[in-house]
Amino acid sequence: MYLEHYGLKEPPFSITPDPRFVYLSERHRDALAHLLFGIGQGGGGGFVQLTGEVGTGKTTLCRLLLEQLPENTRVALVLNPRLTPLELLETICEELHVGVDGRRGSLKALVDALNHYLLDAYAQGLRVVLIIDEAQDLSIDALEQVRLLTNLETDTQKLLQIILLGQPELRTVLGRDDLRQLAQRITARFHLTPLDAGETERYLRHRHAIAGGLHLPFSRAAIKRLHAHSGGVPRLINVLAERSLLAGYARDATTVEPSIVDLAAREALPARPAGRTL
Repeated sequence: MYLEHYGLKEPPFSITPDPRFVYLSERHRDALAHLLFGIGQGGGGGFVQLTGEVGTGKTTLCRLLLEQLPENTRVALVLNPRLTPLELLETICEELHVGVDGRRGSLKALVDALNHYLLDAYAQGLRVVLIIDEAQDLSIDALEQVRLLTNLETDTQKLLQIILLGQPELRTVLGRDDLRQLAQRITARFHLTPLDAGETERYLRHRHAIAGGLHLPFSRAAIKRLHAHSGGVPRLINVLAERSLLAGYARDATTVEPSIVDLAAREALPARPAGRTL
């Protein structure tokens, strides 16, 4: 359809994750570099907190982190945080291939088995990382259980590095007075912000070029409209850019102008509250 019309080999703005199309803003690169450095050097144990609005690239950053971890790293990745403390411990053990037979249902038995695993990993020069996605959905009891895992340590080093990924609500949760002990153990905080206008243009050009395009079909004014409608959120940029190319193709337009982007926004985005304009 529109691919041949715009000289493309493949869709440039699919929302399906594809590492070839990844574009990292300065903030993304900074966060990734610090995460890799902390894990590679052993970090200080405790927690790293990474937050961002929906669609700003937390999952993408997590994928890149997993791909670039040092070979001596073992990872437990928890994707479903809506678990009881007991279920969370069982999941962590299963992710690390720690035997849980005969230990299910006992917090103490699971913690003892995990501690034994961590000490053995430390003796082998391995680093162990726990990554919890959508961490804003952890219950208070589960967060407290995660905090207690940072008590697993030698005389000189924490045995487990914990990374919490979540939406901005996670910052509110961790600001609770009854979680101040956990908050005090956060050694680094990163918040992923949407792309600014310049980054949005570079993002569009990057993905368009990867897809085989030679001349970006969006006019300067259209790019500004894309940024305004999407708020610089990469996922929304993809949705709007894809819909705009389809609309431009349907009109046999070689250049996508602001009016086409506005049409795409009306079709693809939720209606704005009354009284709000761009």
